[in-house]
Amino acid sequence: MQRCLALAQKGLGQVSPNPMVGAVIVREDRVIGEGYHEQFGGPHAEVKAIQSVTDQELLRDATLYVNLEPCNHMGKTPPCTEAILQTEISRVVIGMSDLNPLVAGQGIQRLQEAGIQVSTGIEEQKCLELNRRFIVNQKEHRPYIILKWAQTADGFIAREDYSSKWISAEPSRKLVHRWRSEEDAVLVGTRTAQIDDPELNVRLIDGRDPIRILLDERLEVPTEYNLYNGKQKTFLVSRTQPGQNSVEWIPWPESPKKSRTFWEQLLASLYSKNIGSIIVEGGSAILHSLIAHNLWDEARIFKSPENFLKGIPAPGILQNPSSSTEVPTTEDLLSVYFRCKSNHQ
Repeated sequence: MQRCLALAQKGLGQVSPNPMVGAVIVREDRVIGEGYHEQFGGPHAEVKAIQSVTDQELLRDATLYVNLEPCNHMGKTPPCTEAILQTEISRVVIGMSDLNPLVAGQGIQRLQEAGIQVSTGIEEQKCLELNRRFIVNQKEHRPYIILKWAQTADGFIAREDYSSKWISAEPSRKLVHRWRSEEDAVLVGTRTAQIDDPELNVRLIDGRDPIRILLDERLEVPTEYNLYNGKQKTFLVSRTQPGQNSVEWIPWPESPKKSRTFWEQLLASLYSKNIGSIIVEGGSAILHSLIAHNLWDEARIFKSPENFLKGIPAPGILQNPSSSTEVPTTEDLLSVYFRCKSNHQ
């Protein structure tokens, strides 16, 4: 199962809104095949693993390990259960059941009814953690929200005049670009776009650029800025439709600005566009609002050794996060918080 998880991890940033899945086939204590879900719409892990076995006769009485329950419905690809049943695999070991209502135990039931021995719950917690984005998608019907900011040792995210563009060190910024390549979208608001003119791409690494989301209620960000450069898909959330072909318009929610219902409506709209995860990179008002309404899942905070003495205060994680970890990243300290462990269960 550990190998399944390692394989599944390779699909991070490529398979959303699908879950990450890896599969390994074992016969007589020897791995004879393996595979993972490589991209959205492509073959599932179980099929890739079966196809990787050069001598299909070896599948007789083999065991298939997979971190997520095989699907039993026709989607972009045929049911994985049928692919398994077409072989003579005799046992399937599953890490966790699939929360998708189109699956939800039906895959396990189909295999058992066909006489295949099924074991479940193997390394379940690790399987849940790996697919935490997918779990939030299925349970709450919204994208998985990652808050990201950098702050000084004395707790500020910017100087009072916003003259401090970079707080985190170069290695930390490179890490952020890797994160962007792993998630579906990056979100900023009007002030951040006006002050920083960000590109929100992954120019510091070799990877996939995320979708950009700009919250600009009254179209205050100049169209000459980078977010309008047309180099990657960009959603503009505003009250009036822009006269720009370089962005896709999403109407501003009618609920009071940055109320809980405002965010719920916006996140539902973004989720309907197959955005399964978002990194929120500011600014301060947006971060404070999402924290206040408990609409976040993970927070990644860089803490620099620098002190500003005064400036714009960093947000506080108001709720008691279920878990946290701290990792040094050269000059900076990275703290990672998870809001609710139940989202991984």
